[in-house]
Amino acid sequence: MPVFARFVMTFLLVTVSGAVFAQPESAYKLRHGDALMVSVWRDEALRMEVRVLPDGSITFPLAGRVEVVGLSTPEVEARVAEKLKKYIPVPVVTVAITATDGNRVYVLGKVVNPGAVTLSSPETTVLQMLSQVGGLDRFADGNSIRVLRKSPEGNSRILPVRYDDLIKGSQLETNVVLMPGDTILVP
Repeated sequence: MPVFARFVMTFLLVTVSGAVFAQPESAYKLRHGDALMVSVWRDEALRMEVRVLPDGSITFPLAGRVEVVGLSTPEVEARVAEKLKKYIPVPVVTVAITATDGNRVYVLGKVVNPGAVTLSSPETTVLQMLSQVGGLDRFADGNSIRVLRKSPEGNSRILPVRYDDLIKGSQLETNVVLMPGDTILVP
């Protein structure tokens, strides 16, 4: 089978399998600060790591500026490929997330290791995050912890966390699932 025919068959298989195995609703959506490895098949010059800029875009050779915030990696692949079609007849683009710096939570106050922490899972709870930062220090007021959350519309919410009760098995509803950008305040 000629090389071009193999390429066309491979491309068709990838396209069809992509439609059959569509991304689930919960696929990771890109955020500001995330790093991506973007590559175009058979073109080493078009392989590079890019970071999602504060305006929500990336810049890639030949494609220029591409809006990516809120998209999954297959959606970014499609957008970059569409822009490259002016220069490459059938661009096969691969996008891989190399860092999720836009996926951080901030832990402040009386904890062992305060600071910015990258969420390791979309289901990370307050208790899990407090464990990641080494727990509360001995002077912390465990039942006065607050999670500050800003909505996409800019509204702020304060979510109470009752740590002392949680570790005793009560007030379980206060063990909220964290979202990128949340701030945990431990007085």
